[in-house]
Amino acid sequence: MNYVLPVVIGVLYVLVMCLLREPHRRRLNALMVAGAGAAYLSGGGLGGWEFAFTAVVTYVAYRGLDSWTFIGVGWLLHTAWDVVHHLKGNPIVPFAHDSSLGCAICDPVIALWCLGGGRTPAELVRTVRAEAAVRRVSVVR
Repeated sequence: MNYVLPVVIGVLYVLVMCLLREPHRRRLNALMVAGAGAAYLSGGGLGGWEFAFTAVVTYVAYRGLDSWTFIGVGWLLHTAWDVVHHLKGNPIVPFAHDSSLGCAICDPVIALWCLGGGRTPAELVRTVRAEAAVRRVSVVR
């Protein structure tokens, strides 16, 4: 469960976010990654590095207001920070020892969706069908 549940949570996050329309979906996700970047500030156990990481993620999240790629990069940065905290720092949820590990598993699911453009399932199906149609036309010629 320690490995499956975080993936399920990541997928559920994506599906709930897909209920929002663009550009609100992208902007809310930029805010979410900014918040995730500050999650360890209250006791992550890495001292001043917590502030440096938060500053970097804040910049990435700001750029994410207009770019799904930056939001995806922000989630990947947070994934790396989760791994560091799982191995050397304090967990993201103080009473749940493996919470940083769970977050490190969940975050790449969200990052992949963001790096793919943060599209809804319907938008993704339309894109795949359109690309398939273009390939069929080019094969016929």
